[in-house]
Amino acid sequence: MIRSLTAGAARHAWKVILLWVMLGVALTLVGQAKIFGVTEPAVGNFLPKSYDSAAALQVAEDKFGEKPDDNAVTVLVARKDGHDLTAGDRKRVDRVAAVLGKRPLKAENTEDTPSFLWKDHSQTPKVAPLTDAPDGSFRLLSVSLTGNINDPELQELYRDFRDDARKEFAGAGLRTGFTGGIADMADTADDQESTEMLVGILTMGLIVLLNVLAFRSVLAALLPLIAVVLVGGAATGAVVGAALLFDFKIDPSTPSLITVVLLGIGIDYFLFLLFRFREMLRADPAGHRRDVAGACAGRVGAAVASAALTIVAAFATLGIASFGQFKVLGPAIAVCVLVMLAASLTLMPALLAVTGRAMFWPSKALRKEPRAGLSARLGERVARRPLLFVVASVGLLVALSAGAFGMRMDYGTDAGTDDTPAVATAKEISRSLPAGVSHPHTVYVAAEGSDARGVRLDAPKLTGLTEKLKAVEGVGRVAEPVLNRDRTAAKVDFYLSVDVQSQRARDLISGEVRSVVAGQAPRGTEAHVSGEAAIFADVSEAVRKDLRVVFPVAAALIALILVLLLRSLLAPLVLMLAIGLGFTATLGSGVLVFQHLLDRPGVSFTLPLVLFLFVVALGTDYNILISDRIREEMGRPGSTRQAVAAAVRHTAPAIVTAGAVLAGSFASLAVNPSPATQEIGLVTALGIGLSSLVLSIVLVPAVMALLGRATWWPARSGRRRAAAHGAGPAAPVPAQQPPYGTYAGQDGRSYGTYAGQDGRSYGTYAEQEGQSSARGRSPR
Repeated sequence: MIRSLTAGAARHAWKVILLWVMLGVALTLVGQAKIFGVTEPAVGNFLPKSYDSAAALQVAEDKFGEKPDDNAVTVLVARKDGHDLTAGDRKRVDRVAAVLGKRPLKAENTEDTPSFLWKDHSQTPKVAPLTDAPDGSFRLLSVSLTGNINDPELQELYRDFRDDARKEFAGAGLRTGFTGGIADMADTADDQESTEMLVGILTMGLIVLLNVLAFRSVLAALLPLIAVVLVGGAATGAVVGAALLFDFKIDPSTPSLITVVLLGIGIDYFLFLLFRFREMLRADPAGHRRDVAGACAGRVGAAVASAALTIVAAFATLGIASFGQFKVLGPAIAVCVLVMLAASLTLMPALLAVTGRAMFWPSKALRKEPRAGLSARLGERVARRPLLFVVASVGLLVALSAGAFGMRMDYGTDAGTDDTPAVATAKEISRSLPAGVSHPHTVYVAAEGSDARGVRLDAPKLTGLTEKLKAVEGVGRVAEPVLNRDRTAAKVDFYLSVDVQSQRARDLISGEVRSVVAGQAPRGTEAHVSGEAAIFADVSEAVRKDLRVVFPVAAALIALILVLLLRSLLAPLVLMLAIGLGFTATLGSGVLVFQHLLDRPGVSFTLPLVLFLFVVALGTDYNILISDRIREEMGRPGSTRQAVAAAVRHTAPAIVTAGAVLAGSFASLAVNPSPATQEIGLVTALGIGLSSLVLSIVLVPAVMALLGRATWWPARSGRRRAAAHGAGPAAPVPAQQPPYGTYAGQDGRSYGTYAGQDGRSYGTYAEQEGQSSARGRSPR
């Protein structure tokens, strides 16, 4: 089916290209316009309702009308001269706050986006007094803006309010500071804008440079990147469309991860095709470009499809997770990979069919056979001394894996940079008020069950709760209870005196605070705790449960796919052991760097699971490619070690180039202000490097050289099987072909890789009179 699909795409190349351009442009526009309408910025909303903080958020929404997309900004107002506020100053603060709370903010469609794709965030902010500093040095105001905190349009609306507030208070002789979620986000975006643009340019430049070095061609350097960006936009649009259609939300980090994954694997798949396309054009100089493109994509397409389906299966297992952030991330990336797979089997062959040999202009590489380079020498050495390379590779991976011992999880929030105005304001507030004043926690008390209408709450009924809460060490201040309109629910705000993002805060909330709340809740009511520390305490529990389920299910599913793909039991075992070692080595390296060298509290709680899926699934691509080529070479006449050497020679350049592109794409996440995203980017880049440079071109080929054709047990690898699957270019096979080589020349002799027009061989191996030579022969 794959061969028919790729051949059809090559025959109708221009129609296929036009269809993809139309789909890509349309879905990109939809995706960019609607992406913030389907993202869920509140981590707590990803928790199952059975968790305490999720139940608290539900009470807040049902009983107090609080919206999940309300964004609180804390505004600090103080005198410019540094003196304490006077009574007159406080009146002026309240007067200006009242004016700001009545002044509408108007959003403008500056990019002239069609009205049906543009969301109008125009609104009137809610401004209310919050508290005063004990020493009278400042007054705090609370401001609420509604919308998705990640939406640049809402951030621009916040900036309008901020600038307006500064101007109004400055006119009254007062200075202002702003902190809180959207203030942090806007300041970080401003601080990182130029850096992110520069990194994006450098990433694109890296991809182009690597392609230029690999192919010495302008078109081969630019066309894959253009195609992948087009398909990436279509894939993101498909995810957004699915989210709108099936009414689910995705995490704000998902779009950036999707971009990186698609850029990496898309370039990978295109590189696999380009290297094989060039190889087949050399072997068949008279072949028509459409025939060669269709045959090339059909041969490589089988390995690409298998690799892509492995990634899809791995990420699809996240659908069984209980934590919604994982539950949605997996299927979203799976959908994107399927879109990229469809493009790999249709758009990419069509582009090859249209460009043909012009794809490699102005390089003259098609006119001559390549000399034995670094990859050929590596293949020879691995084939000659496989045991040495196995021991060295396993030793390196085990040493890096040791770093995972003592790993700690960090459930802190994704703080931005620590030198923005919002951070400075938060520090100023914390010098006079409890550390958690800008991140309050709340106890929600509500009548439960069928007795809800019969229960009425008042302040005296909550006295025991508030007094006990004040006595908890680590709780800095407890506010007076606030009742809802029908007095069936109450909320009690309290502020921690410890860092709300610390493990101490999470232990405090999940331990003593929740014990007090449960014990002091009035009869006939249920009480729940919400707030940053409460949410992440529950997230940590949900993640621990999911890790115990997703890891084994994903590993079993990947192993099953490899068994079905390779039709073998031993080869999948080799690959699973290799990628397992690669995962533990990558995780250990991440722990060494971030937990020990950088002295962070631990690695991000999302890192082990996301890393497992990225490194295992994406790294499996390279293992499948090398394994598929080794099996193809073993199906030709010659010894096992000759087959391994030839496979490494032909495949290593594609794997190394693709690995560098994918690792570079992930490394670009290092400039993201989120520590969790930084860790995922850098550690995954390291894992991809290990997969491409150690596992795929050294460890796996060395193990297969030791095992020989038993690697494919219980299947058999032979000439009939290779011929049945169309391995290699069509060439006349002599009746008495010697047992070596990859392609047969017109002179009837076999050569390690290619036979030149002069009849001499330019391969990895050439045998004469039963004697093997690792270097072969090359023209003088």
